[in-house]
Amino acid sequence: MSVRHNITVPKTANYYTIGNVKTAKTIWIVLHGYGYLAEFFIKKFEPIVNNETCIIAPEALSKFYLNGVGVDGRVGASWMTKHQREDEIIDYTNYLQLLFETVIFENINKNTKVNIVGFSQGGATACRWFATKKIYCTNLILWASVFPEDVDFNAIQKTTKVFLVYGTKDEFLTEERVASVKKQLANSTVDCKIITFDGSHDIPKEVLVREAKLNEWG
Repeated sequence: MSVRHNITVPKTANYYTIGNVKTAKTIWIVLHGYGYLAEFFIKKFEPIVNNETCIIAPEALSKFYLNGVGVDGRVGASWMTKHQREDEIIDYTNYLQLLFETVIFENINKNTKVNIVGFSQGGATACRWFATKKIYCTNLILWASVFPEDVDFNAIQKTTKVFLVYGTKDEFLTEERVASVKKQLANSTVDCKIITFDGSHDIPKEVLVREAKLNEWG
C-alpha cells in the first residue's frame, strides 16, 4: 500500500499589473475565474484605469489545456480542484498573502484604497483568503460568485464593505444558490450590498464603470 507524503517547494507565480503600484491611490487586486489567464482577465478592468489606479491580477498556480486533450490549444488556470483541496487552499492563500504584503509595502501613499474582486471561482478564493489570513481591504467585491460554505462570513472585518454583483441571466449562479447566500448573509454580521444587472456570467464594461462610480470603488 502506498503512503502519501508532501514537501513544500518554491514555485514561480505570475501576476500582471496595469498602472503604478507605488503611487496609486486605489489598488485593485482582481482574481480571475476558472479557465482564465491573468494576462487576459486584467483587460476587463482597463475601462476604470486612471493615473491614480493600479490593477493587479494574480494568476492561479495550476494550469491546464482547456480542450482537455493533447498538448495543443489554449491554456487556462484554476485556483483549486477537489483533489487535495486543503493543500491547494494553503498554497494559494500563502501566495496571495505574500503578493498582498509586497504590494502594500511598495505603495507610498497613506490611506490607499484597496479593492479585492473575486470573479466566479476567484470569489471563493478571495473568501478563503480572507478567512485564513484575516486581511484588510476597503471593498470586497464578489462578482458572479458566492460565499463558500466552509467560510465563516464573520471573518471579514467590519471595516470592509462587501458587495455581491451578478447578472440576472448568469448560467452558473442559479436562483437556489443566490437564495442560499442571502440566507447565510442574514445569519451573519456581514453587511453586504447586492447588485444585479441584466447580463450573463461576465464583467460587462458598462456595469463595471457604472458601479465603480456609484459605489466609490475608484
